[in-house]
Formats: sequence, structure tokens, C-alpha cells
Amino acid sequence: MTTASGGDLASLSACALAELVRQRRVSPVDIVDDLLAHLDVVEPTLNALVVLDREGAKSAARAAEAAVMRGGALGALHGVPVTIKDIQAVAGLPTRRGSRLSDPSPAAADSVAVARLRAAGAIIVGKTTMTEQGWTAAGENPLTGATQNPWRIGLTPGGSSSGAAALAAAGCGPLHLGTDGAGSVRLPAHFCGVVGFKPTFGTVPYVPTPSNGLLSHIGPIARDVADAELMVEVMAGADPLDLTSHPAGYRRAPSRSIAGLRIAFSPDLGHARVDPEIACCVKRAAPTFEALGAKVEVVSPSWGPRGPELIRALWGAPLLAFTPADAASEKQMDAGLVACLRDFAGVTWRDVNAAQARRLAYAADVGHWFAEGWDLLITPSASVAAFPHGRQVPDHWPHHAWDWLSWAEFSYPFNLSHGPAVSLPCGLTSDGLPVGLQIVGPRFADALVMRAAAAFLDAKPFQAAAFPLRPPHPIGRTSIVQNH
Repeated sequence: MTTASGGDLASLSACALAELVRQRRVSPVDIVDDLLAHLDVVEPTLNALVVLDREGAKSAARAAEAAVMRGGALGALHGVPVTIKDIQAVAGLPTRRGSRLSDPSPAAADSVAVARLRAAGAIIVGKTTMTEQGWTAAGENPLTGATQNPWRIGLTPGGSSSGAAALAAAGCGPLHLGTDGAGSVRLPAHFCGVVGFKPTFGTVPYVPTPSNGLLSHIGPIARDVADAELMVEVMAGADPLDLTSHPAGYRRAPSRSIAGLRIAFSPDLGHARVDPEIACCVKRAAPTFEALGAKVEVVSPSWGPRGPELIRALWGAPLLAFTPADAASEKQMDAGLVACLRDFAGVTWRDVNAAQARRLAYAADVGHWFAEGWDLLITPSASVAAFPHGRQVPDHWPHHAWDWLSWAEFSYPFNLSHGPAVSLPCGLTSDGLPVGLQIVGPRFADALVMRAAAAFLDAKPFQAAAFPLRPPHPIGRTSIVQNH
């Protein structure tokens, strides 16, 4: 076997890389080498990785190349590099969760989602940064510091899946695993101008299942809708270790047409404050769906205004498990998390149980609203564009020690109701920062949500961040695997 030289493989899609590997036109070794070289350039600035498993990735790439040359069956992601948010276990690597107080011991085994990625041939490159214990959507933590937004250094990439979105936007590999308890996949996708998909709750097994009121989903962050779907296909399906997981799996829709769909457009869910530039950008994008044959109507859903009180009643209680044991421990924690814990210190089981009852009624109302005749809902993904590090809200919003949820009123409702939702880029602010449009569907309408996302991006392609510090090379210069 010989290989030709050169090529920027790091920014190719997962679908393209997997096909090139299957055709023996590209070696997994060259893919990983190219990505590692790219990370060597951009990661010192981005600070998006907790750990880069350089040797593990190289070893896996050599094994993947050998499997190609043996001619056996290959998985859907054979030779494709993937990163894992540092809340999911990767065998041999620690799971730090953005906290100085976490256990630095290596994990004994992969989580279910990670194991399924490996079984499909994916190569785990490393673990990405997240906010401390995933409590906030601002992109920094006490353990690794601030992760930078590739669109502008000094601004947040969002969170809690901070590093995943930053690497996706910077062209550092095609697939990045995130988790989403109130928007933690979709919000960083919004800030970084990429695709963030939260499937229906239980589509991807979450092991160990978090004790946070059944809010957290596993989902991909990518630059391409088809890549995000492929990643979910690989990870989806019931597992006995997660009693909330379901066997439906995920299958991409064969058609990308959205002609005839009835789509609701809510600029504010009946209550949310939205920065004017965000609102304008999303409003300009909405007619695209009509041009594609859908019927779009502006709505103000009756359930929307109940969201703010409900999420705040539920958000802090599960975090109380991370209450510091003493003052010394508290000093090692994110100050915003400490403030949140103090505010919720007096919460009782009766309070939480009453809030959960309201949450069940809220989810039922969302489901009934869709069943009345709406196929999809579109909204802004968030109320603000990326803002500077060191704060939970932008300077022009009312200050609060911890309540970042004030600009995330569009994301958490669909954690509460368990339906699928995706953020995709729809334009830029006048300051040149990405704006995300969110597409939401009823439970199990995942393929329909992604069908609409793909149709939109086909009609309105989005130019990725110009952050990579070396020019991309044309596909014709990628490495070739040859038999001799």
C-alpha cells in the first residue's frame, strides 16, 4: 500500500469521509493525521479539548486501515474521527465534567453511545470541554477555562457542549457528540453557526441516566444535516442500562421535500425577549419554507408563557447534588453555579414534585398543540448572539449571577416536552456573528425535523467560519489508498 501526499481532510463531511474510505481512496491514517495536524494549529487558540488522545486515535486509525485492506464489512462511520463531550465515558480517559472536584481516574469502559460509535468504525480523537457539570450555556469552566468561539476570539461558543461546537465550526472533524438538558447542543450550535440536533428523548441511550428530571438528551453537533443524522442512526436504539431509551431507532427520510407541510412560526413563544437582530434574521428566513412548498403561519402557542417559571422551578434542584462540602471546595467551583446552588438550597421534595406535575401537564399541552394540525414549529434558537466571556448574559441584558436561561427561552421547552429539535444557521448579525433557526417537531417526528433542516440549508447554504489558519485543499488532493 502507498499513499499520495496532502489534503485538508479535517473539514470534509462524515458521509464523504466514510465513502472515500470504503472506496479505498483515503486511508483512515491520513484522515487522523490531517486532523491532528489541524488541531495542533487551532487548538492552542480554541481551547476546545480536555484531552487529545493522539496515540489512541493513531492506533485506531491503523487498525481501521488494516480492516479496509482485509476487505471485510465496514461500519457506517469506518475511519471517521469523532470527539466526545467530557460528560460521557471513554475507556481509558477521565470524565471531568468541567469540574476541579471531579474524579480524574480513567473510565473503565465506554458509555453506550461511545461504544456504538466505535462499533460503527468511528475513531475517538479526544474529549471536548463543557461547562461545570453542564449547569450553564456560557462556554467556560474552572477546570479548563474559556473555550473560544471560532467566529471571534473572546466570545463564548455557548454551552454546555462548548468544545464540540467550537471544533465543528473550526473545521476540526465532522462529528462531535454533545448532550442537551436545556439547549446544550442547540445553543452552542447557534453561537457557532453549525448544526445541533436534539433527538426525541430516549432515542440515544444515556448511560448512566442522569438524575435531573429526565431532561437530558444525547445528540450530535456537526456542519452537515446528513452527518448529524448518520451519527444518530449509529447511536440510536434501546439499551437495558437506560430504562428511558426506546427501540424506535432513527432512519433518515428518503425525501427532502417539505411541500404541503403546515409549519407554525413563533418569533417569541408568546413571552420571550429577543434581540432585534436575531428576530429580524429569523423572520427573514421563515419565507424560505413557504418557497419550498410549506404553509407557514405566525403563532403564539398558549403553553409558551408557562415555560420560564417551570424550568426555573426544576433547574436548580438536581444541581444540589454538586453542593460543595466546605468553603475550600466552593472556591474551586464556578461562581455562577455556587450562586445557583445557594438560591435553590431551600427547595423541598414537595416543591420539586409539584413542579414535575406542572411539567407533565406542560408536555401534554405541547403534544396536543402539535396534534391539532401543526407538523413543525420554527423559532429562533436563542435570543442573543455570542457575547464576551466572563458573564452569564450579555451586557445589554439585565445582570443576574446565574440565570442564563433568560436568553434560552426557546430551547428548554422541548427538553421539558421531549420532542426533537434542531438548530441550524440562518444568517449573520450586522456584527458578523451567526444566528440559529430552530425547527421543532412532535415526539418521534425526528426525520421530519431533519428533512426540513436539510431542505432549508439546501435552499440557503451557510458559509462556515473562516477560522482555520491554513487554507483548505481541494478534494482532488486527498490521500489515496492503493493496492499493490
